[in-house]
Amino acid sequence: MKFWQVVSFSEPEQLLDIARGAEEAGFHGVLLSDHLFFPGRLESRYPYAPDGKPGFDGTTPFPDVWTTIAAMAAVTTRLHFGTMVYILPLRHPLEVAKSLGTTALLSGGRVALGAGAGWLREEYEALGVDFGTRGKRFDEMIDVLRKVWTGEMVEHHGRSFAFGPLQMSPAPPTPIPIWIGGTSDAALRRAARLGDGWVGTGQHPDELPQLLGRLRAQREKAGRGSVPFETIVPLVVAPDVDLLQRLEAEHGVTATTAWPFSYTIGPRSTIADKRDAMRRFGNEVISRFG
Repeated sequence: MKFWQVVSFSEPEQLLDIARGAEEAGFHGVLLSDHLFFPGRLESRYPYAPDGKPGFDGTTPFPDVWTTIAAMAAVTTRLHFGTMVYILPLRHPLEVAKSLGTTALLSGGRVALGAGAGWLREEYEALGVDFGTRGKRFDEMIDVLRKVWTGEMVEHHGRSFAFGPLQMSPAPPTPIPIWIGGTSDAALRRAARLGDGWVGTGQHPDELPQLLGRLRAQREKAGRGSVPFETIVPLVVAPDVDLLQRLEAEHGVTATTAWPFSYTIGPRSTIADKRDAMRRFGNEVISRFG
């Protein structure tokens, strides 16, 4: 099983030291979250809280994920990096392909794209991007990304994006994994048909048999049941080695996460506190998996 440290909401000036500490503690990688801004007037409902209100605001830092990953990759050698999740349909696929492809190259292929459709309508409106058609664009963008990441001369003629022959260089050294986030039927279908993996939103273990059963059924329906597939499940309960071993053996869970530091040691903490927390997780959990 792989273990990822979630670094959402962390102090940006500490992120490079956090990356070093995560590598030292034995984590497979770190995960970053993505928002462009927080609107002054929020009307969108946050789907992951019962009251529909997010646990962050305009003061919460959301540094650009690819810039941040490039910097963290430069101070580590083994650590991997991913997004949980990047709001893919908010952007143009050629711009994403360039930024992410370059980051993958410079990091030695240590980057994965965890992508979601997003819930914050205000972000889409500010960029003049249609919120209602984001799902259709999402599917097409995955095709575009994989085409241009080949480094070959390619073209695309779709419903949302179209371009004649072009070649993007540099190409990533290896295929960049694309994980799909979300628990809706549409998200699970997308992950099953198009994804290299699925990333959860924070699940209770009791939810997982039914949820992962739906995902498995969709993969079988898409004819991809035997294709290698990452199943990354952040849990809302404290890490328990016996539980994680059962999830791995019985439900095919391949990875889980350590909670953001703001959930475990407070909204503001020193880098020494964070290093200690990661070392404890490494000693008490990661080491038990070899």
